[in-house]
Amino acid sequence: MSIKKRYLKSKPVCKCTFELPSEAAGDASEVYLVGDFNAWDAEAQPMRRLRNGTFKAELDLPAGQSFAFRYRRNDGSWENDWAADDYQPVPELGVDNSVVRL
Repeated sequence: MSIKKRYLKSKPVCKCTFELPSEAAGDASEVYLVGDFNAWDAEAQPMRRLRNGTFKAELDLPAGQSFAFRYRRNDGSWENDWAADDYQPVPELGVDNSVVRL
C-alpha cells in the first residue's frame, strides 16, 4: 500500500491516490477516507472498491501541507495506512493517525 502523489505544474496542487488493500479492508463492503481534508466527516469521501478487493480514492490536495487521515470501514472500525509518510498520536483516543506530507 502506498499513497501515490502527482504534483501539478500549473497550480500548487497534488493529486493523491489513497489505497487500502484487501488484506486491510477485510470483509468491508464500504470504506471511507476520513481526515483533516474533509473535517473528519466519516462519510464525506467514500472509496471505490476495485475487483481485487482494494479500495481506492483520489483527492486534489494543496501542495506544501500535511494532512492526518485514517480509513473507516462500514463496520465502524478504523485502519491506518501502512505506508503513510508519518504517524501522529491522538492521546485522548489512544490511537495514531496516518499522515501524508505534500
